[in-house]
Amino acid sequence: MSTSDLTLKWNPKNLEIKTRTVEKTLEPLVMQVTTLVSSKSPQKKKGKSKRAHVLVAAVERATANFVERGEMIAMENPDIKVEMLAAVEEVKNTGAIMSSAAREFANDPCSSVKRGNMVRASRNLLSAVTRLLILADMIDVHLLLTKLRRVEDDLEYLKSVSSQAELMDGMNRFGKSAADLMIQAAKRQYELKDPVQRDDLAAARAVLKKHSMMLLTASKAYVRHPELAAAKANRDYVLRQVCEAVNTISDVAQGKNSAGISTFEGNGELAAALDDFDDQIIINPLFYEESKFRPSLEERLESIISGAALMADSSCTRDERRERIVAECNAVRQALQELLNEYMDNAGNKPTQKLDSAIETMCRKTRDLRRQLRKAVVDHVSDSFLESGIPLIILVEAAKAGKEKEVDEYSLVFTEHSNKLVEVANLACSMSANEDGVKMVRYAAQQIQNLCPQVINAARILASRPRSKVAQENMEVFKQAWETQVRILTDAVDDIVTVDDFLAVSENHILEDVNKCCLALQEGDSETLDRIAGAIRGRSSRIGDVVSAEMDNYEPGLYTEKVLEAVRVLKSDYIPGFTNQVGGAVNALMSTPPGDVDENEFIDASRLVYDGVREIRRAVLLNRGEEDIDSDTEWDDFDETSEVGSNRPLVESRQDNLIDEYPDISGITTAREAMKKLPEEERAKIQQQVEEFRTEQLKFDREVSKWDDNGNDVIVLAKHMCMIMMEMTDFTRGKGPLKTTMDVITAAKKISEAGTKLDKLARAIADQCPESTTKKDLLAYLQRIALYCHQLNITSKVKADVQNVSGELIVSGLDSATSLIQAAKNLMNAVVLTVKASYVASTKYRKLETKVVPDAPLVIWKMKAPEKKPLVRREAPEEVRAKVRRGSQKRANNPMKALSEFTGPDSGDNL
Repeated sequence: MSTSDLTLKWNPKNLEIKTRTVEKTLEPLVMQVTTLVSSKSPQKKKGKSKRAHVLVAAVERATANFVERGEMIAMENPDIKVEMLAAVEEVKNTGAIMSSAAREFANDPCSSVKRGNMVRASRNLLSAVTRLLILADMIDVHLLLTKLRRVEDDLEYLKSVSSQAELMDGMNRFGKSAADLMIQAAKRQYELKDPVQRDDLAAARAVLKKHSMMLLTASKAYVRHPELAAAKANRDYVLRQVCEAVNTISDVAQGKNSAGISTFEGNGELAAALDDFDDQIIINPLFYEESKFRPSLEERLESIISGAALMADSSCTRDERRERIVAECNAVRQALQELLNEYMDNAGNKPTQKLDSAIETMCRKTRDLRRQLRKAVVDHVSDSFLESGIPLIILVEAAKAGKEKEVDEYSLVFTEHSNKLVEVANLACSMSANEDGVKMVRYAAQQIQNLCPQVINAARILASRPRSKVAQENMEVFKQAWETQVRILTDAVDDIVTVDDFLAVSENHILEDVNKCCLALQEGDSETLDRIAGAIRGRSSRIGDVVSAEMDNYEPGLYTEKVLEAVRVLKSDYIPGFTNQVGGAVNALMSTPPGDVDENEFIDASRLVYDGVREIRRAVLLNRGEEDIDSDTEWDDFDETSEVGSNRPLVESRQDNLIDEYPDISGITTAREAMKKLPEEERAKIQQQVEEFRTEQLKFDREVSKWDDNGNDVIVLAKHMCMIMMEMTDFTRGKGPLKTTMDVITAAKKISEAGTKLDKLARAIADQCPESTTKKDLLAYLQRIALYCHQLNITSKVKADVQNVSGELIVSGLDSATSLIQAAKNLMNAVVLTVKASYVASTKYRKLETKVVPDAPLVIWKMKAPEKKPLVRREAPEEVRAKVRRGSQKRANNPMKALSEFTGPDSGDNL
């Protein structure tokens, strides 16, 4: 690249700062100049400004440093020496004028004329220094473009090679030049201020790195087998990808608009349309015009329903989900007409309660539609990304065997699979408001789309020449590239799908598959049994991976430990047992004659897998507030669905070693099952009690969740007690992990043990607190905890009464259930009050002198950080302290804002 090329791109009037280094280098000078310019005249109009003289000296030193460094850069870079020295000279001249004007002002700070002269001189100096720095920055661009031209030359050479020797020589040269280019591009990426340009450069570097090995194997295959059209297509594709990446780097370096990853930006269309529609339905009836608003809103809604219909008609959408989407679309249509009628009735008047109710109904219906569309997306994601590697494996195996006809057949299956992944990815994007996530998914899907035909070409090369080593290597590289890209797409899709939706849908899918497994076993269908069992293992493994990745976004603590423990139990305990049962059942069914299979053991193993998935979901939802949980995704809403193995009498798991609590009653084994059989009227009363308990739980969450439990056993014990109390209230509704009366008794004992520990710790806190109202309150609350723990112990031992009268089961247990819930509610209230009083007692009073001074405080009260990890590095404590200023100090202006006020030397005199 010649000097003239660089000179043509140099515009002296352009002062746009594109890199961080230029900005940071300029910042101190800007601060010094703006401080000098904005310094106020002294109150007494006599003498000289000593502070101004100090600032002038600082500006002179900074200018001299710029001049010295600029001259060094000019000497080191002959290509740009003339332009650099001219910019240095301008800095030198404007610096001298600035120095003179500033000293005159410092000697006479009351003169407005001298102040104006200094302002103009400072503007010219900052403009000159900015031009110098931008020109210096262009040297980095020049260096990057020089290395880029070398890569382009090497690529041109690779296009024309015809022998293995030439190819290896060309690849060696390309490898070195590409490595140099990627290093220089990485530096430029870090320097750039524009996030879009940084993303484009990062994507181009990734393509360049990823395709280097593909370029080698594809070129080797083409040189070795030039007669194969597939080999040429492979080589041309990789070359084209590399050339596009190089062009993107060139465009970004020169500040041009590139067709990089930034072209995939934008919200999901359907999600954005729903959000926009929700905004548009809120109209002031005083300004409502029927002819204007009705057609507009109806048109918007029909556009949304068209998008929903496309999703409903997709081949992967399940029949039940399709029916729900159609029903919700009709409900939204009806709600809109009712809302518009209300607007028409209230046109020109103030809003009424009836109108507000219609708006609320409309918003609820759109929310219901949005939920069903999200669930449809997750249905697709759960099914399509389940066994994403199988079509590729089948294709590669056929190619290795040299079966060209089968490769052609399997390539159609592979293409269909690839298209399905892309379609599902786009559907996920359509319902997501995560702009960055949508951009990554669209980009990854585009890469999948581009790579699919080349994987097929690599398979065709191998099928034509199954013994060729270069064909085998080429196939392996493209196979790895595909697998990597699918993982990237899977992770990107997981990022824009909420874990709550994913778990809700996956739990239902697991339940369906488990029931199919049990049915296949009873029908003796070994093939279906093996296939469905594989799907269950795949779904379970994927659930574990998704949830584990989600927990990486949270600070480690009791919540993440419980979730990860649930994942571990599913993967390490339940899945291996299920796999063994499936293996034994399949072998028994395939043997001649078919062997016996213990159906009860098989159903137990299947049930454990489903229970494990359910427990994971329950653990994940434990930290959600009531307002955060979608009514359709709340974990216990699915209790009314079909049970595992519902096509035969239920068999409790042998691993639970359950004792039949009602041996004389058929159909009821545990106290939890008895609670499910309570009359509807009694269940409604229990539900009312549970709602009161949840109100108390919300108060608990607000008080306790704000504290970090690291080093604070009061919070740890309070959370532990709350968790057990929630399980006990779930038991009264026939839900949750507690099944038998003994389970409830054990849970009550655990609460008593935790209460004893809390009592001991809180009394130690009270001992260090001087006599006060707080201390008395704390001790009183501890007495309440002891009382309510005792009540829980008593109420937990009373189980539901079940009688069989004339073949009809009569269950009564309302009093015991409501007593249990009431005791739990009272205990939770006492725990909340104890936490508050402990905080006040341990932080708001001077501690009493004790004979034994503890090495550390009993508890550390620290506000909990946000659950999500910060996007940037946390500052060290000393850095935080360094930023604290006294309130009386004047706040400094943003230097870059001040710089923006300085324009070119031809501008007006006013700042």
